[in-house]
Amino acid sequence: MSVSKEYLTYVIDQLECIGPVQSRRMFGGAGLYFDGLFFALIADDVLYFKVDDSNRPDYEAEGMEAFRPFPDKHAVMQYYEVPIDILENRDLLHNWAQKALQVAERKADK
Repeated sequence: MSVSKEYLTYVIDQLECIGPVQSRRMFGGAGLYFDGLFFALIADDVLYFKVDDSNRPDYEAEGMEAFRPFPDKHAVMQYYEVPIDILENRDLLHNWAQKALQVAERKADK
């Protein structure tokens, strides 16, 4: 798992639509935080947003899959790949990122 500096910079620039996003290196990838909430991750130059039952159908409708930290195992995390057309459109990205932040906030409250 890795993340290129160029892709990380691009994603953070795109996410300016929600405000200042910070990144932290993790296991070769990067975790993305907004206002202290861990809401996204990047692995192998792919952006994943945090999901639960409230927003998972959006990703499944686009044919996106869950993040698998170990591709040879069935374990998945509650993060789904963000479609490239969403990442490239700041208006759509804003909506999807807000939903991921709401999921992260609900998880943090538990």
